[in-house]
Amino acid sequence: MAGKFRTQLHPDMTRLSFRGSHMPDFWAMAPRQVPAAHNALRILTLLSLSDVPLSAARIQRELDLPRSSTYHLLRELECSGFVVHLDNPGTYGLGLAAYRMSSAYTMQQPLVRLAAKDLEAIAGLVGGSTHLSRMAGSEIVYLHEARAPKAVSLVTEVGVRLPALSTASGRIMVAHLPAAEAKAVFSTSGEQRAYREITARLATARERGWDEEREEVSRGQETVAVAVLDHLGRPAAALAATFAAGSRDDRERAEVVGRLLAAARRVAGKFFGGV
Repeated sequence: MAGKFRTQLHPDMTRLSFRGSHMPDFWAMAPRQVPAAHNALRILTLLSLSDVPLSAARIQRELDLPRSSTYHLLRELECSGFVVHLDNPGTYGLGLAAYRMSSAYTMQQPLVRLAAKDLEAIAGLVGGSTHLSRMAGSEIVYLHEARAPKAVSLVTEVGVRLPALSTASGRIMVAHLPAAEAKAVFSTSGEQRAYREITARLATARERGWDEEREEVSRGQETVAVAVLDHLGRPAAALAATFAAGSRDDRERAEVVGRLLAAARRVAGKFFGGV
């Protein structure tokens, strides 16, 4: 990648600035043939670079757009599903259509590409679904799904975010974080269970190398998940298999876990170089 860019709040907390060696090429291209399309893309880019939803006034100010144009563009993006309007506190964030479009890009990412074949095979083995997910704050975001023929459709589609501590994938990743980071995830997650209960479960998951959940996310489904660890032993992703609850005995479940662990080791070895 030629350079990285990110958003950073100025000390007065009123504007976003872009730091890095290069801005994306489309910010510098000229002249503009279709100004409305260009400004819609600028809005999407701004929202993707922000860690929090933004108000229309903030978007207008950051991009130096006319007020009426800002609201017209936001309404069109909202109708198309690329933006969602949050009534309280009246801010805008990326919508499901943006996440679905991004899934086409995630398929090209090495981590997803390296795991895809194994996940497809394991999905066929269990007659259900398999997933690759990554941490995103106190949540996980699903980046890839493989589904066996006739497998039920689940909530865990590409782009969906769920609380990390409510999923097997999230817990096995949090289990491999340093204690301070794991506590930060707990503190910002809204988790209702006691911290002691959560840490005990995380310790069990880390010790055996996998976690499970039964009907915590999808009714009638259970999931087993393992972590893909980087060269520092930190969680880079999670691989999971979901299948009908009670459809596999202990031996068969152990086989699924073994296949996931083997896949995680292969992905880590190829991606991080001999982990």
